[in-house]
Amino acid sequence: MSLGEIFTAPVENIVPGGDGMVHHNGQPVFVPGTAPGDVVTGRICLEKGTWAKAELLTLEKASPYRVEPVCPLYGQCGGCNLQHIQYEAQLKIKTDILKEVFHRIGKTNQLPEIRINPSNPLEYRNRMQFHRLERTKQGKTPLGLKGRESHTIIPVEDCPVADPGIRCALREHRITCPVSKDRFTIYARNGILLTEGGTEQASLDFMNKKISMDAGVFFQSNGMVLEKMLKDLIHTVKDLPAKQQMADFYCGVGTFAVFLQDYFEKIDLLEENKKALALARRNLAGREAGYYALKDDQWVSLMGKKTRPYDFIVIDPPRQGLSSAMRGWLCEKGPPRLAYVSCDPATLARDTYTLIQGGYVLKDIGFYDFYPQTAHIESLVTFVREGVRP
Repeated sequence: MSLGEIFTAPVENIVPGGDGMVHHNGQPVFVPGTAPGDVVTGRICLEKGTWAKAELLTLEKASPYRVEPVCPLYGQCGGCNLQHIQYEAQLKIKTDILKEVFHRIGKTNQLPEIRINPSNPLEYRNRMQFHRLERTKQGKTPLGLKGRESHTIIPVEDCPVADPGIRCALREHRITCPVSKDRFTIYARNGILLTEGGTEQASLDFMNKKISMDAGVFFQSNGMVLEKMLKDLIHTVKDLPAKQQMADFYCGVGTFAVFLQDYFEKIDLLEENKKALALARRNLAGREAGYYALKDDQWVSLMGKKTRPYDFIVIDPPRQGLSSAMRGWLCEKGPPRLAYVSCDPATLARDTYTLIQGGYVLKDIGFYDFYPQTAHIESLVTFVREGVRP
């Protein structure tokens, strides 16, 4: 293959990241904006020896899974990249990607059936990050989102995947840009609108509990799917024979611990973001708990040998997954039941391989579609092992 080469081929499947894959001259070529079953003509725009990337020139034959995108900015804005594919097909694509990554990276050939937890396909996103644009002649400061595969900022006055509160605020130009920030986060749910630089903090209702949060601190962006995950986490711990002590690692504002606290006498929370951990203290006020403002490898070094065995741990690491130190500690001293919340299938599969080598058994996999119309895949995996105290 060579740069500029033109080819015509059928799209076989969608790969991690959302591109369609075709084969040309025996090598994989990845084509954005395509769907399984499309026949496309493309031009090679990046060549890497064993694979290439191409731009879509012509759709020769449309896939039965292809639909018209609902957003007029689709293809320019970088927020969504699967809006051209039916939502039910999106769910299957992401589930298939999750399976393939477990097989290829996790070397796990026998998987439990993956439970699929869908979302509303539109108006689901509670948390979004916007960019400031130059003030207009009319005195308005418009907002924008990053362009697809570019640093260009696309002006936005509406967004079909955004929570209705965000959509309304965008249309009515009610979102105030912080003076000191070119990029800022807003959060909206059930009529509450939080903005960095404006009203930043509030307590929100989730399943009859209050969660204090801050617009500038990470929080899950799809409240409806988060509640599904919380219910499944509660179900995960209900039958534990001993429930003395749990830990919530990478705890953020302590959301998981808030909903699991009734099942345990003692809770430890680990979170390197001090602002988030302060909110976790507020959310767990009145409970006996240990709070550790440390990175995971620091916690292993300072506390790992001192801590008595846990009955249960829930972990929700960032995209890079667990550190090698945390993986080693879990294999050596981890609990009889472990719940792993993941936002990246590749690092989840890598960590799964290590945990299985360390004696864990993969018990359950749930896929939670926190981000419809995008290629993002979030999951909850439960591990168990025999012969470990509770």
